[in-house]
Amino acid sequence: MDIHHQKILIYDFGSQYTQLIARCVRESKVYCEIVPYNFPMEKLMQANPQGIIFSGGPFSVYDPNAPRLSKEITALGIPILGICYGMQLIAHLFEGEVVRTPKREYGKAELLVDDDSDLFQGFKAEENVVWMSHGDQITELPCKFTSLAHTANAPYVAIKHQQMPIYGVQFHPEVVHTVQGRKILQDFLHRICGCSPNWTMASFITESIRAIKKKVGDKRVICGLSGGVDSSVAAVLTHEAIGDQLTCIFVDNGLLREGEADKIGETFEKYFNIKLVKSCTGSRFLQKLAKVTDPEKKRKIIGNEFIYIFEEEAKKIQDAEFLIQGTLYPDVIESVSVKGPSATIKSHHNVGGLPDIVNLQILEPLRELFKDEVRLVGKELGMPEEIIWRQPFPGPGLAIRVIGEVTEERLQILRKSDVIVLEEIKRAGLYRQIWQSFAVLLPVKTVGVMGDERTYDNVVALRAVNSMDGMTADWVRLPYKVLEIISNRIINEVEGVNRVVYDISSKPPSTIEWE
Repeated sequence: MDIHHQKILIYDFGSQYTQLIARCVRESKVYCEIVPYNFPMEKLMQANPQGIIFSGGPFSVYDPNAPRLSKEITALGIPILGICYGMQLIAHLFEGEVVRTPKREYGKAELLVDDDSDLFQGFKAEENVVWMSHGDQITELPCKFTSLAHTANAPYVAIKHQQMPIYGVQFHPEVVHTVQGRKILQDFLHRICGCSPNWTMASFITESIRAIKKKVGDKRVICGLSGGVDSSVAAVLTHEAIGDQLTCIFVDNGLLREGEADKIGETFEKYFNIKLVKSCTGSRFLQKLAKVTDPEKKRKIIGNEFIYIFEEEAKKIQDAEFLIQGTLYPDVIESVSVKGPSATIKSHHNVGGLPDIVNLQILEPLRELFKDEVRLVGKELGMPEEIIWRQPFPGPGLAIRVIGEVTEERLQILRKSDVIVLEEIKRAGLYRQIWQSFAVLLPVKTVGVMGDERTYDNVVALRAVNSMDGMTADWVRLPYKVLEIISNRIINEVEGVNRVVYDISSKPPSTIEWE
């Protein structure tokens, strides 16, 4: 059921910034959805959007395989904003001239406004820096189009149709380098499309509770609770809607951080008064993982065993008809990516195949939200900050941070090291600024000297990265003092470790996790 009365559709032509456009629209308190460039016309009509945005993309409009769409969409009277390739496509559809530029333009440029009657009302001439990223440009405007702005290198950097609400900008208003980019987008959304700024997490919660109640009725619901942000917020939101009809199942696989299993039980049973079934089955997982070193095999073993155990517990809950999944919007976007299915880098940390096995209908209360919006929902629901701001933690747990064979001894070394990493990151006031920070136990030993004795012990690697959504990530430049404290504490306090190293790899080419 569609609970949104106003929406913007973002047609994805493969831009690296498409999700950023969506974030900017959402932050302007307008709901939006990303759809593929070949989104069927009948679905467009059903969606009834207040406006459409064409994203950029790595193509040229004259390439044989360039993504295109029917000019029919421009005749619907729906306001359209084309960004970069999106603007070039508009010009091409209306028979303007788009050519390869002698010199590609990347980076900052000075925008000179020709007409401030539409997108550039109140535009400050002294803050006219915009961000360019293109190899093509319009050299001849289509019939009935007019120029709104230009730069020294491009004669047509913003355009509009003289009679229809169709606009295009060559630069990227969604990136922070375009100083007044947010204002340009907001003018399009609020003034040109007529969207009210009513997309808030409070309104989302109200509408979601109503939708969950209507879908579930008096049936029982199961939630696979991991203690992470997504499953926790999904559980609390659903509990707000249906109360005791919800039962959460928490599978303690013995691969969690120090004390985490106890915290999850205490938080959800005592703080939220949610029914919780706790299955302590760590020994089963360790037996299955014995002598396994291949990362992909580890993931599959853990995923399969989780399914078996979850199924055992789910069957004990009579009359359950729904299963909550913590699917987020980036997962949905990837499933309709214009780039096609990506190569398998590693199995996703979400458990696959579970709904088919337990034969339950799926409930995905967060599937419309980005991670930052999920946190805001949690805050609105009054959830503890410790949960809301919890850094992402992989489904296979510490098993993929113990490189090589997983044993209880090696898990304990990693757990003790991990506690120190998080304590010092929090003490330095950096925890909420970092996407993920953790320790990794390597499958190598090195020579060391502790006191007057020679040692031959384990190596722990530190990993800290910043990211918007986990799809790309850059390593964090932690202060040397913080690195020094963490290293000294681990070596002094964790028996069996005599060396600490810091991972300074970004994603790509590396992944965030080591396995």
